[in-house]
Amino acid sequence: MNHFLLLGVSLVATSVGLYIIPFCKTAVLLIVMMSVFGISFGMLDTGGNVLILDIWGDEGAPHMQALHFSFALGAFLAPILAKLALDTPVSAENHTEPAFQPPATNGSSEADSAPLFGLPDDMNLFWAYAFIGTYIFIVSLFLFALLFKKSSGQEKSKPSAQGYRRAEYHKTLLCLLFLFFFFYVGAEVTYGSYVFSFATTYAGMEEHEAAGLNSIFWGTFAACRGLAIFFAACLQPGTMIVLSNIGSLASSLFLVLFNKSPLCLWIATSVYGASMATTFPSGVSWIEQYTTISGKSAAFFVIGGALGEMAIPAVIGIVQGQYPDLPIVLYTCLGSAIFTAVIFPVLYKLATLPLD
Repeated sequence: MNHFLLLGVSLVATSVGLYIIPFCKTAVLLIVMMSVFGISFGMLDTGGNVLILDIWGDEGAPHMQALHFSFALGAFLAPILAKLALDTPVSAENHTEPAFQPPATNGSSEADSAPLFGLPDDMNLFWAYAFIGTYIFIVSLFLFALLFKKSSGQEKSKPSAQGYRRAEYHKTLLCLLFLFFFFYVGAEVTYGSYVFSFATTYAGMEEHEAAGLNSIFWGTFAACRGLAIFFAACLQPGTMIVLSNIGSLASSLFLVLFNKSPLCLWIATSVYGASMATTFPSGVSWIEQYTTISGKSAAFFVIGGALGEMAIPAVIGIVQGQYPDLPIVLYTCLGSAIFTAVIFPVLYKLATLPLD
């Protein structure tokens, strides 16, 4: 399937979902719409990575970093924009409601007559979704324009960016990279999700301090992804992964050892966010240097990251609730850092083995 068509369709589906979600009045319908939204976003994530590999091959490291920087920047800015939009509620009561509603004869008929769609109580909620949905739709138009652009002459004259190559342990590399991204993304989302709760309940921080700690994690994460665009032009992806592993291992170790020190929490959280920023895009660029990555291959290790994002925070939340006196979140980050630091040399060894 054409990459531009896939990305364009996924963005249109995302845009439509963003317009519909504020009007959902039942939990089932909201679950369906969020599922469609998640599927389209998964297509966008995988398709974007594969498109960059297809266009630039193993020379696409700066472009890969730019793609993932856009993810981080959007994740950082979207909640701020949403908060600004939701600060002043606007009522949607532009229609008359009857003063008296006769009681329903039975519960089932009342549930059956409940509307699936309706105006949200706060219209600013709709405008927040509509603004982002419109922006995404405009971007999709550019992708469709690229799809329909007459470029047959350019396609013929375009030199191949890379030849097809397949490492001897191609499938083993993909499986190990699946695990690598599973633990890396899981640790990233776990710390980002629970750092506020950890800081308030375990480290004894005030809520505004904990909010600042959460912001500095995601802020350094986004900033270093932006800087990585320039670093990727002069550093190999493998070098960036090693530096990221060292930073995440050192910072998570300090977090575990000095988990009650506010100064250490601030410094180590900043370093941890910066260290985690470049690992995923560098990993995708790195594997392309040794074995050609198809759409199915990219989808496989992207699924690994998605499963880690879903499973590890859920499990850690349950375990942390069972052992509130232990910094389970920090142990998870340290354990994931150790795992990724150990598995990457194995990946490198397998990738560089000569073909028979």
